[in-house]
Amino acid sequence: MALPDGRPVLDRQSEWAFSARGPGTIHSVRRSIDDYPFDPADLPPGDDDEFTPVSWAVAIADDYEDAIPRVVLTVEEVGQAGYGLVAHLPPHLARRLRAAIGDALKEIGEAESA
Repeated sequence: MALPDGRPVLDRQSEWAFSARGPGTIHSVRRSIDDYPFDPADLPPGDDDEFTPVSWAVAIADDYEDAIPRVVLTVEEVGQAGYGLVAHLPPHLARRLRAAIGDALKEIGEAESA
């Protein structure tokens, strides 16, 4: 199967990303999924200078040359907006990160969520 512009479909998500734009149009998708502003109560007790206060955001985007949607993870130090780290994760790496977070939660005794 090929996309309307002739490029081969690499996976179902590529097909979805292109079809969501509509035939013959070039519209990118960027959508915020969740964000978490820093809360001082999140820091563990201890030396205030030991832990960096950060905020994070998760979004999706498909405005890449290959049109494959990716999960965009942004982590920024509080007061340094625009200077954070941004990871553009293809689906297999986003799933790997999700699994790693799930494993870490199990290790500290947290129940699995749905």
